[in-house]
Amino acid sequence: MNIHFRSTELAIALCLALTMAGCGGISVWPFGGDKAPDRPSRLLNSTQYVCSGGKSFNVRMIENGNAAWIIFPEREVRFDKAGDTPGTRYRNGAAVLELNGNQASLQDGPTLSFADCKAAEK
Repeated sequence: MNIHFRSTELAIALCLALTMAGCGGISVWPFGGDKAPDRPSRLLNSTQYVCSGGKSFNVRMIENGNAAWIIFPEREVRFDKAGDTPGTRYRNGAAVLELNGNQASLQDGPTLSFADCKAAEK
């Protein structure tokens, strides 16, 4: 009977601890701070470009600028730098990404066109 009494006490103590954690007095979450990051981790170290027509995409430069990772809400695509010319033109098959300062354009045939894109302020 004494064992049953101790397990009941343990259950009550655990419930009280969890209740107090919900009030903000105690944090029992062992995986870092209680504040979520502002941006999803896949968007960290990227620049968001907002384009005409309400379209947008993110670009993360990789391999010392020799490649760009384009991040859309539904997919991610790698573009490699096109040629040795100065400037920032990247290709992925027929698709072309052009970066010029805080402006960008992305063209992939008639189905995908992002024009008049400007880097969003952080």
